[in-house]
Amino acid sequence: MKQEPDTAPLLEAKQAEDLRLQWQEIQQGFVDDPQSSVRAADGLVAEAMQLLATTFADHKHGLEGQWHRGEEVATEDLRLALQQYRSFFDRLLSA
Repeated sequence: MKQEPDTAPLLEAKQAEDLRLQWQEIQQGFVDDPQSSVRAADGLVAEAMQLLATTFADHKHGLEGQWHRGEEVATEDLRLALQQYRSFFDRLLSA
């Protein structure tokens, strides 16, 4: 079943699960070492943001590659890309 861009996950399932597991470890370590946990949380958030940036950059690179090769990009592909950007942008602003 294909998800609409507004509800589709921003990361692959494996990436999201790995990040969740790391977050659980950070939370579990808070009682013993709060400062280390906060530093680890900062690093994990930065890693997640980098993964998102890479995902969008890769998608953009694919579209631009088609344009540079003189290929026609289907309007439907462009519509879906724009919806994904809108969804991501809306999620950022609602956080």
